[in-house]
Amino acid sequence: MRLLLTRPQEDARPLADALTARGHEVVPEPLLQIRWHDDAPIDLDGVQAVLLTSANGARALARRTAARDLVVFAVGDATARAAREAGFTDVASADGDVDTLAALVQRRLDPRAGPLLHVCASAVAGDLAGTLDHAGFEVRRAVLYEAEPAQAFSPAGRAAIAEAGLDGVLLFSPRTAAIFVRLIQAERLDNCCRRLTMFALSAAVAEAAAALPWGGRRVAAKPRQDALLALLDDRDGA
Repeated sequence: MRLLLTRPQEDARPLADALTARGHEVVPEPLLQIRWHDDAPIDLDGVQAVLLTSANGARALARRTAARDLVVFAVGDATARAAREAGFTDVASADGDVDTLAALVQRRLDPRAGPLLHVCASAVAGDLAGTLDHAGFEVRRAVLYEAEPAQAFSPAGRAAIAEAGLDGVLLFSPRTAAIFVRLIQAERLDNCCRRLTMFALSAAVAEAAAALPWGGRRVAAKPRQDALLALLDDRDGA
């Protein structure tokens, strides 16, 4: 299949390799661009654990501290892998979304042992801090990067969507899905989606892209990259 890959450039490379190894052709079209806030304040004093809800959070943390023995809780395996690749040695994966991350934190940690630091962008999905605050935890927030939305498709991306050679679009977050919908509608490419299959990381992602007239809709069984890849391997379910 020929697939439009909408992930930021920092996250797209390993996934593009995995897709190519499976025999797919990848058209890169990052809909978010990462800007690092290297001067933003970060307070690790007394922190018992750092919470990461994206791989870019792991990269941002690594840019701001030389400490690699911090206790890190990651939302999923891809984020945990990015943290380990950055050198962090004590990393646990919730293998899910912000709700499963909050549940893991509540099982493993004691609110009396110190605050938590959530490394994130200014736009976040879910209410991780609210859930943990309700459970008695103090959650500090460190906005160490920004994911800026694309204002238009690249010429290559637009051509791939408008022409008949594209088979599907990979969407990984509600925000990215909403950006894709906005750009499609602005370019008046809605009808092109009738011959495309949406491959969504979660039901929330699929819902964010529901306004488009997709030819097919596939949702990963779990919000994990391997589950999304399994959709592509399951040709009979397409």
